[in-house]
This record gives sequence, C-alpha cells and structure tokens, in this order.
Amino acid sequence: MGKVTGFMEYERIEEGYKPVPERLKNYKEFVIGLDDAQANKQAARCMDCGTPFCNSGCPVNNIIPDFNDMVFRGNWKSAIDTLHSTNNFPEFTGRICPAPCEAACTLNVNDDAVGIKSIEHAIIDRAWAEGWVQPQSPAHRTGKKVAVVGSGPAGMAAAQQLARAGHDVTVFEKNDRIGGLLRYGIPDFKMEKIHIDRRVEQMQAEGVTFRAGVMIGRAKDALGKDSKVINWAKETITPEQLQKDFDAIVLSGGAEQSRDLPVPGRELAGIHFAMEFLPQQNKVNAGDKVKDQLRADGKHVIVIGGGDTGSDCVGTSNRHGAASVTQFELLPQPPVEENRPMTWPYWPIKLRTSSSHEEGCEREFAISTKEFIGEKGKVTGLKTVRVEWKDGKMQEVPGSEQLLKADLVLLAMGFVAPVAPVLEAFGVEKDARGNAKATTDFTGGYATNVPKVFAAGDMRRGQSLVVWAIREGRQVARSVDEFLMGFSDLPR
Repeated sequence: MGKVTGFMEYERIEEGYKPVPERLKNYKEFVIGLDDAQANKQAARCMDCGTPFCNSGCPVNNIIPDFNDMVFRGNWKSAIDTLHSTNNFPEFTGRICPAPCEAACTLNVNDDAVGIKSIEHAIIDRAWAEGWVQPQSPAHRTGKKVAVVGSGPAGMAAAQQLARAGHDVTVFEKNDRIGGLLRYGIPDFKMEKIHIDRRVEQMQAEGVTFRAGVMIGRAKDALGKDSKVINWAKETITPEQLQKDFDAIVLSGGAEQSRDLPVPGRELAGIHFAMEFLPQQNKVNAGDKVKDQLRADGKHVIVIGGGDTGSDCVGTSNRHGAASVTQFELLPQPPVEENRPMTWPYWPIKLRTSSSHEEGCEREFAISTKEFIGEKGKVTGLKTVRVEWKDGKMQEVPGSEQLLKADLVLLAMGFVAPVAPVLEAFGVEKDARGNAKATTDFTGGYATNVPKVFAAGDMRRGQSLVVWAIREGRQVARSVDEFLMGFSDLPR
C-alpha cells in the first residue's frame, strides 16, 4: 500500500492554517489542504500492515489503504470512487470528523499516524474541482414513497441511498435551510455551507425532494412548551398525516436537547445554550438579519463545557471581538500524550487543542460552577470551586472557591437526547437515555415499535459524530429498502 518504505522515509504532514489575525476577520474556512505532492508523500506512508485497523476504526469502514494507494499512484478518479463507495459525503468528514481512523492506524503504535483525514479532504476537493461528483439517478422507479424527518448527515445519507434505489424520497426539515446541525451547529469557519448546498443540488437531480421550514410533530407545542430548541418552521405536519402519505418514515433528527446547569442564578439574562448562540451567527453569515442577535463583542465570555461545541463557541466569540474567553471543563486536564500501548487502536483520552483554542482562550480544568451571580437581572459572574476525582467520585476542594467575571455564559455541556415530544407524537418507544429504541441488527434493524417507522443517527444513538450519522443513514436506508421491496442491493 503506497510506497513500501514510505513510512520510514517521510514524516507526517499536517494541513496548514491561515494566520490567526487573518482568519479572525471573517467566518471563512482557513485550513490549507495538502497539494498533490504533499498528498502523494502522505499516502506513501500507508504501510502494508496486513490487518488495516483503520478500516474498523472508521465508523463508515472507509477502504483507507486502497484510496491511499490510488492517491500515491496519482489515480485520483479511482480514489474518489472508492471513497464514495462507503461515504456519501467525504467533504463533511474530511473537515469536521475527529478521525478515529488515525487513532487506529497501525503506524500510530509507535510513530505519527498517516494523515488519513487530510488525504480524504484532498480527494473530495479534487473530485469537485474536476467535475467527478455527478448525480447517480436510478435505473428504475419503485413507486414507493419514503419520508425522511431531519436533514442532517444521517437524513441526507439515508435519502440519497434510498433515492438511488429508486424510491421517491421527501426530506423534511423544521428550520429554514437544509443541513440540520451541519447547517446551524457547525460554524462556517469549520465548514462553509456551500458543501451542503451542492450536495442538495446533486440529490435533487437524483430525485430527492426537500421541504425546509416544515415541522413534523404535534399540531401544538411540537417541541414542548418553552423549548429552547431552535424551530424556524412555518408549517406543521402531524405524524398521522405523514403515515397516511408515505410507505415508510425515517426519523433522523439530531439530539437537540441541550444539557442544562440548574444552579442558583440560572434564570439571569446573559446565560444561553450554545445552540441558541451558534445558529444565529450562521444565519447572519447566510445573509439573514437576526433581531437582538446574541453577540460577544467586548464581553467577558465563559464557555461551560470542554468539548467541540464549546470550542465552536470560543471561535465564534473571538470573531465577535470578545474581551476575554474562558472555557471550563469539569474533568481534570488529560495527558498531552496518550499511553499508546494501552490505548491503541481505540480513541485515546489526551489533551486536544483546537484551532479555536489557539486563537485565544483560557482553559480551566477540574472546575465546577456553583452559582451564577448577577445585578439587575443580568449575569455578572460565576461562583466556582475546584474539584478532584477520588474513586470515580467528584469532590470539591476545600478553600478553592472563586468568583469569576462574566457578561455572557454559554452552556456547551453536550446534548442529552432527541426532543422527546417528537418521538412521543409518533408513539415511538424510547430507551433509558430517551433515544428512539431500535436495534442495528442486519435483519429488521433500525425499525421502531411503530409500523413502518424507522430511526437512525442521533435520534437513535444519542449525540455522536457526523461519521456515525452517515453510517446509520446508509444502514437505515438498506433496512427501509428491504422492508419495502423484500430485498435490497444497497450496501450495509
């Protein structure tokens, strides 16, 4: 695979970034991808390792050694065909996937892993530039109608696979543009929305119908009373009507119920969920006007939550011109380097510094918020305490209380479940975590307890990665196809 001695001759090449002062002026992507020569050398590092753990480390089981070898040999057209055989949207994963495949790379045992994600990024960008990404219309139509509820990566993958199998697919999205959390949860500086738009155009040419601004749920309070989940729908369709109009339904919405922090002072103005803050900036980037937009200009911002969503809040706040940005993490600071013999080929716990952190951010670990402090109904600070973990239990450190200034607090502590009223409106049984209950079995997988209703992506598994959403979208498409036709030629 690649060059037999390549892993000994060449070092890992990282994608470049535009300078911080330049990229903070706008919301454009700033990653500088590999050129052909760099991609060739990086692909040459792929070893003839016998058992390529990267395949199983990747949730969509990308055939990584093969497309690496094709890039090394300059056969880019075959590389994109191989990549598309397992992944409908490499431009999404090539930008925002954390690359568990690289953690599983055999070379990662005692060296730097092959830059698989950067190679994937190079392949798909080359494919779009060369005009190789074209609609794949089905040879025949089945006459079966499928509704896909939710237009994120799971819904888009399911819709594309089902359309290519010949079914008439309609995708419903409650917000005003297609893309789900890809559209309104991922900042443009990580993934510009042109990547979604041109996939939508491709899928429309393949026969998929998109209906944005349509909420599927109860006629009244479809998301529950006083819900903070964004909903820009102008029309509501009930589950009963959907079941009447379609032969099968796929529920592929996101896990949009944010984890709250119910401590004293939570009701103060200036405390918001990340998913109240991030979507507004994306709408502005798209040319919309947002009344009373949440902004961080000149403010002392504290982001509670140390994950990717928190990092996105950091990057957006810096672009607003925040006076300071601090990010809290409840857990202790992980090691800079993982213990590879103990963790490989699994995803390791280690300190990860994102591009947003590099743009300016104070990171606080092992810290807990006890109370929000305010004046005249507005948040002015946080009362915190240091914590330590003993025998798996969190304990406060005596005498470590501290008061930190804050004008804007963003809660980015993850997502607990899909929005319950949506599942309840369909009568779908939930698991212990509040997700749609359905198995991933080869036969009958992804089917819920409600006849002809299936669930996939975050709606079924809870908050997860875009690559897992694509996997589940592809697999639910096969299950639906088999349900409708009695057999399926779609890949699993």
